[in-house]
Amino acid sequence: MDWSKTKTIFIIVFSILNVLLYSMYLNRNATIENLEVAGKTSMEDVLKSENITYKLPPFVDKKASFVSADIVDFNKESLKDLKGQKTSIMSDNSLKSVLTDKVTLEEAEKDDFKSFLSQYVLNGTEYVLWEVSEEKNKAFFFQQFEGRPIYYSPSAMLVVSWDIDENIQSYEQRMLKDFANFNEKDLLSPLEIIGSLASRGLLKQKSEVTNVKMGYSTLVRLTETQVFAPTWDVQVKLENGDKEHHFLSANEGKVIEFQLDENQQEDEEQSE
Repeated sequence: MDWSKTKTIFIIVFSILNVLLYSMYLNRNATIENLEVAGKTSMEDVLKSENITYKLPPFVDKKASFVSADIVDFNKESLKDLKGQKTSIMSDNSLKSVLTDKVTLEEAEKDDFKSFLSQYVLNGTEYVLWEVSEEKNKAFFFQQFEGRPIYYSPSAMLVVSWDIDENIQSYEQRMLKDFANFNEKDLLSPLEIIGSLASRGLLKQKSEVTNVKMGYSTLVRLTETQVFAPTWDVQVKLENGDKEHHFLSANEGKVIEFQLDENQQEDEEQSE
């Protein structure tokens, strides 16, 4: 291992992180002050006036850490136990695999692809199904850390593709390793988060908040190392039955916008 290079990377990461965390501290204080002015009753009144119902999980874990991880460089040795497929290591830290076994979409979907991931994908149990696109014949998966998904990071995604006969043809994988927790911070509660969304007019009338789940989103992205921040995923069912996801920084309440792209290009934008 090149310790000089590793040391330089960590110095850069944590220098950037210190600046970002100070900015987040100032923004979080402003958010909390606004929420305190509104008060819990006010938030509930806002939701009630908009006919917004909600089911919130118990707010048990009131703190969460930031997470760092390194990008996996796939090698032939790590892939030697993969059967029923032909693998190719791409130049952009990605693995491309074409199945030689016949696996139908119906068979894979029976348990949200869990058996397929376990049998055919390196460290497949670390991934969780996010979306199935029948239009594109693709299923998108996010890598998890400690049971929490890493939202829309191209360095931690898996895309499975099938043909018109609904036989799985291939998958493309990117993966992270050597996860580490650091810098634990207080979290905004699920009620504060949905109250913030409602006060900004981001929750539609007569919608239902069906769940609020914790995950991570990219804070710092370097060539070899990534840093992720705790992120709330607010899951909403609209009056017409459609579903929406709203992502917010769990520490400061900023809205985070993502775009799922089949080429796994990450598009994030944070707004006040």
